[in-house]
Amino acid sequence: MVANFHGHDVDLPALRARFVSSLKGLTLAQIIGMAGRLGLNCRPVKVELSALPKLKVPAILHWDLNHFVVMKSASAKFAVIHDPAVGIRKMPMAEVSKHFTGIALEVVRSETFEPVQDRRKVSIGALVGKVEGLGSATIQIFLLAVALEALNLTVPFYMQWIMDQVLVGADRDLLLVLGIGFTFIVVFQTAITALRSWMTTWLGAVINVQWMGNIAHHLLRLPLSWFEKRHVGDVISRIGATQTIQRTLTTQFIGSVLDGVMSIATLVVLGFYSVPLMLFVLAMFIVYSIARTAFFKPLRRANEEQIIANAKQQTEILESIRAIMAIQLANQQASRAGRYINTVVTTTNREVHTQRLAISFSAVNQALFGLGRVLLLWFAATKVLDGQLSAGMLVAFVAYADQFSTRASGLIDKLIEFRMLGLHAERLADIALSPVEAETITPWDGPLANGRLSVRNVSFRYSDQEPWILHNVSFEVGDGESVAICGPSGCGKTTLAKIVAGLLKPTEGEVCFADVPIEKLGMERYRSVLAAVMQDDSLLAGSIAENIVFGAQVMQPERMIEAAKVAELHDDIARLPMGYQSAVGDMGSALSGGQKQRLILARALYREPRLLILDEATSHLDLVCESKVNSAVKTLRTTRLIIAHRPETIASADRVVQLPSLSGKRT
Repeated sequence: MVANFHGHDVDLPALRARFVSSLKGLTLAQIIGMAGRLGLNCRPVKVELSALPKLKVPAILHWDLNHFVVMKSASAKFAVIHDPAVGIRKMPMAEVSKHFTGIALEVVRSETFEPVQDRRKVSIGALVGKVEGLGSATIQIFLLAVALEALNLTVPFYMQWIMDQVLVGADRDLLLVLGIGFTFIVVFQTAITALRSWMTTWLGAVINVQWMGNIAHHLLRLPLSWFEKRHVGDVISRIGATQTIQRTLTTQFIGSVLDGVMSIATLVVLGFYSVPLMLFVLAMFIVYSIARTAFFKPLRRANEEQIIANAKQQTEILESIRAIMAIQLANQQASRAGRYINTVVTTTNREVHTQRLAISFSAVNQALFGLGRVLLLWFAATKVLDGQLSAGMLVAFVAYADQFSTRASGLIDKLIEFRMLGLHAERLADIALSPVEAETITPWDGPLANGRLSVRNVSFRYSDQEPWILHNVSFEVGDGESVAICGPSGCGKTTLAKIVAGLLKPTEGEVCFADVPIEKLGMERYRSVLAAVMQDDSLLAGSIAENIVFGAQVMQPERMIEAAKVAELHDDIARLPMGYQSAVGDMGSALSGGQKQRLILARALYREPRLLILDEATSHLDLVCESKVNSAVKTLRTTRLIIAHRPETIASADRVVQLPSLSGKRT
């Protein structure tokens, strides 16, 4: 926010790419360091509430002891706060006092500051990707809209001819001809309208299926670090933006836009009746357009605040569901329900605010067009009295004016909705435009001569502002050898396992398999010879058999049973009523902790990997079962990297690599 104010026009994704951060947040010192790299000078101050108006703005304030906000301006009574959590607020100083901690940061340009334009433009086309059949369907809908417009233009003539020809001349034959002719027009009009609606519905379904498939495919290829920096509710909210965009683009959007464009023909017809009256109708449309545009920014801001509040509400309930056992054990049901209700209240307040803006605009719209119609009839009636228009022409003119107003205002509404899509597009862009996992597929296709694993001078930290978790770690695991990684809790053992598995990219150093760097080997090929049991591994809904084979194109029953036997799980499965077809429940809820862990191990063994990574893979097993599993795994002719605390598991390894504690550098 502050950089943008000073002319450094950069968006959040660009800053995230330049300054890597994590969910742990940032300290004031780290923010000062980032600002310095942007060419901004900072002055941290401890300030009383009464002195806030004296700060150079925009200034950064420490807020609620847990995040930072930007103060745009301040006076003795009010302050304008840009809060990333809730949006823009004008707050009384008494309210500011409840949140401001007394720490502020003045930020000004330095001599080396240079304005930069680094804000990516998010286009709907880039987010949608390739959608088959979009062009042909749009052309068909356009042709149907043209045909429908042509028929609509003829309808007001029916009323004009009835009044000016039939009633004046008492011509019953002409009345019959007009009735039959316009009956056919109405039938064709109804058929074309239905066909266009069907085409629009079909197009919406096609776009939805293909687009959601594109988004899901891209999402699941994003690196693990992307998911570790976002709350699950926020990710779900961003995926939900696809539905909003798809509905806006397809539900009558194309037809409404085409109708609006074709309304130019209606305007031309109005000009044939009376140019002054046509200009009056056009003036009403311009006034409506100005009013609609004026409501755009506050309505967009209100929608953004509502979306953010809804994402927090989703996160709150999802976390409570996932942690229900801990909540019940701690008797925190009422507390968590209260937290959720607070997010519901916040979301509801945002929705009410959005609806209040919508109602206000609707009232303005109704008053504008109501008054405009009264004046139009007045002016048109004076022309009838002056003999410039007939009574039938007046009725037809008003009908054409209503057509033009409805369609032209509908066009403006849809264009505003399309601009509003920028809000959803920016959120969806965090998924669709984030780079997928690097080096997934590479052109290297050489042989894998052995199963040797080499970790060479690997260092890792989650962001430039955080301390090293691993530093200069080097070791080798020979082909078929079993090596245990030991060390105190928090020394980086699991992080090392993720780096070896290619889930995290080391900040420095490299990992090699068969003497080939895994980036050169490619993650897809590397993981085809790799299997792992991680600490936070999980099962998916389905049967035990489906979880063991885990997406394999062809199920091999003998291989599946053998993997279960090595994991000491076959006898447990045999005692179940449905055997290997027994359901595991939601993420394995139907199984015990030890059964889930052995099932995950069986899943890894079914792959017959050349490299097996086991991160506390037997921590939930009793000593007897653990001993049997370790003995069975030890007989495998595969390279094994074992991370463990328990002496029995460590003793099963051929060699031990000790990682020191966080207080010292890792070697």
